[in-house]
Amino acid sequence: MTSEVITGLLIPFAGTSLGAAMVFFFSKQISDNLQKILTGFAAGVMVAASFWSLLQPSLDSSEAMGKLSFIPAAVGFLIGIGFLLLLDEVTPHMHMDNQIEGPQSKLKKTTKLILAVTLHNIPEGMAVGVVYAGWLSGQAGVSRTAALALALGIAIQNFPEGAIVSMPLLAEGMPKNKTFWYGVLSGAVEPVAAVITILAASAVVPVLPYLLAFAAGAMFYVVVEELIPEMSEGEHSNAGTIAFSFGFVLMMILDVALG
Repeated sequence: MTSEVITGLLIPFAGTSLGAAMVFFFSKQISDNLQKILTGFAAGVMVAASFWSLLQPSLDSSEAMGKLSFIPAAVGFLIGIGFLLLLDEVTPHMHMDNQIEGPQSKLKKTTKLILAVTLHNIPEGMAVGVVYAGWLSGQAGVSRTAALALALGIAIQNFPEGAIVSMPLLAEGMPKNKTFWYGVLSGAVEPVAAVITILAASAVVPVLPYLLAFAAGAMFYVVVEELIPEMSEGEHSNAGTIAFSFGFVLMMILDVALG
């Protein structure tokens, strides 16, 4: 694995870590308005990345199938949704709105919050890994700059997500250093998921279109299940919608300009 690929896989992790560092600049929980803005922005970035960086390359790399070229993208996308649905059901965690979901568990509230963010980060790590695998294989219509664009986009959306993770822990009275490291560790799953995906994809290059769409489906699940409800509930929902639009446009610009 080249240093360029390793750097690309670590960029999203850096975004989470920088977001977690926000605990050193705030003395209490972030406001509901700011949280909706951060959540909406992250959702917009993820939706744009799912299409331009994942679904579009999946469709392009299946052109040889003619009118059936939609099959890998459609099948992979639905499997990705199903995988995250299953993971959501079997993993004890807390949704972003702090309502306890999933199987009964004696895990602490803070542990469930960390599990929730870790769950979010798995598809993001897979997305970066599969795009870099596509670039390395040269058979998925993915360029080096397109892979870098996705890594940067995920890092941008990870910044507010890192803050959303660490700040509630700070509000519960946890020391700043501890909340920071919990935030950092919640993002550590991303490079791990990316490496595993690259290793798996390199052995099964013919199914890369399915894997690209799989990652897109997994990311869409996180957006629809977690981020959009969080940014739309209660007051200040317009702020979340506007932030979603800016996040979407920013990721679109990154992908088109760099891709």
